[in-house]
Amino acid sequence: MTDYRMPAEWEPHAATWLGWPHNKSDWPGKFPPIPWVYGEIVRALARGELVRILVNSRAHQAQAGRILKKVGVDLARVDFLRFPTNRGWTRDFGPIFVRGAKGLAIARFHFNAWAKYKDWKKDDLVAGRAAKQCKLALIDGKIVLEGGSIDVNGRGTLLTTEECLLDPKVQTRNPGLSRYEIENVFRETLGVTNTLWLGKGIAGDDTHGHVDDLCRFVNPGTVVLCHEENPKDVNYKPLAENRERLQGMHLENGRAVEVIDLPMPAPLFFAGVRLPASYANFYIANAAVLVPTFNDPKDRIALGIFAELFPDRPVVGIHAVDLVWGLGTLHCLTQQEPVLTP
Repeated sequence: MTDYRMPAEWEPHAATWLGWPHNKSDWPGKFPPIPWVYGEIVRALARGELVRILVNSRAHQAQAGRILKKVGVDLARVDFLRFPTNRGWTRDFGPIFVRGAKGLAIARFHFNAWAKYKDWKKDDLVAGRAAKQCKLALIDGKIVLEGGSIDVNGRGTLLTTEECLLDPKVQTRNPGLSRYEIENVFRETLGVTNTLWLGKGIAGDDTHGHVDDLCRFVNPGTVVLCHEENPKDVNYKPLAENRERLQGMHLENGRAVEVIDLPMPAPLFFAGVRLPASYANFYIANAAVLVPTFNDPKDRIALGIFAELFPDRPVVGIHAVDLVWGLGTLHCLTQQEPVLTP
């Protein structure tokens, strides 16, 4: 087993990585407000850490800079990196940082656009470019894996779903790879000794089951899990089944997992498409917990739950009704860079 370990998201960050939006096909007919939503995200992040923003060109950087200045971001808190991308979903293709006895390294997994789209080759190069830029060792995980398909408690336990990583027919990332082989990759690259397999993700999820729309660690022994109250909703049964699974699971230390129910907003549709609106796509930054909101009565309840769970930092709601038309929100867009030493 490697001596490297993937830190939990709540551990101190040196920076957050974010890809500035440019691919209008991700938000067809609704792109103009998206850069402004990013501006709000960066403004909240920059209060507590550096924000490393990936841009395609000098013009793309200038466009981002203009928006960030208008919303009041101190550009001294922003580091622009000219790493061309196909899309902006940095959680899934960006560098996954791990920490070992000799400091930080980057676990490099391969990216193929969720085994669904054809344009991914620029995104697949980002982790390698990040290692070169940061002068860090690169650990090749050798499999296709997106950052949004996993969540860790920083102590050796990882959450993922069978729907995303083990489905043999739909968006299959690694044909023929077994559960045991995947767990071994987690062990060798992320320092994970205990993998918890949930079943299915939520409706509308373009990734086919990413765990970061479903269930997340909020401390080493506690997860929030999406809960649907309406028995007629398509999410009701799979979410209930995931809760049953968690009740029989244990952490790396043998203790039971504490599960806190997180409400689901009312079903959100745009152009007849069910969108993956979920409060579980929150992001834990140094100076805030950013939570997507959907103009829904459950917004207030979700924000209150997070305020109780994270008394050490403010909870900031980010309006995500436009953002989720891209089939992802805050966690999907961000990737944390831990501090060099704990």
